[in-house]
Amino acid sequence: MESDEQARREEQNRLTGEKSVMGSWLRDLVISVVVSAFIIIFLYQPVRVEGTSMLPMLEDQDRLFINKLAYHVGEIQRGDVVVFLYPHDHEKSYIKRVIALPGDTLKIDHGVVYVNGKQIPEPYVPQQFEDDRSQPEMTIPAHEYFVMGDHRSISSDSREFGPVDHDLIYGKAAFVYWPVDQAGVVR
Repeated sequence: MESDEQARREEQNRLTGEKSVMGSWLRDLVISVVVSAFIIIFLYQPVRVEGTSMLPMLEDQDRLFINKLAYHVGEIQRGDVVVFLYPHDHEKSYIKRVIALPGDTLKIDHGVVYVNGKQIPEPYVPQQFEDDRSQPEMTIPAHEYFVMGDHRSISSDSREFGPVDHDLIYGKAAFVYWPVDQAGVVR
């Protein structure tokens, strides 16, 4: 009798242990999904680069995370690599580098960029990707940003579609995660 009682208790303890392990796994899974959803919706979003206008830093089909919170708590800076809705078709997203800020004067003379009368250093544009296009001097309107691709000779950017409104910019490129051999912070 005693051994039957002991066997029943051991079986009950085993079942209770399995339920608590399953409950623990289920709880952890739900928490992980909620935290992941929060991060993707409010903080970081994975995106895929389509095209070569940001060579050599970003290549076609690279995968990266963009920081969606960056410009809700901070300011867009010259040199930031931003993701925005294409001004003429909000179904498309572009990724470019911020060259000039609201209120800046910008002039491009045979590929050399001047902001507020001074040539800006552009170490991210290799010589083979330079071009000789010019842009007459202009003042960047309030709440707008002049953006350009690092591969200047093939980039469709503010030289073609004009400055980008602040409201169209929805993220700052943060970290390349694929391919793994190119993983790192976007600069």
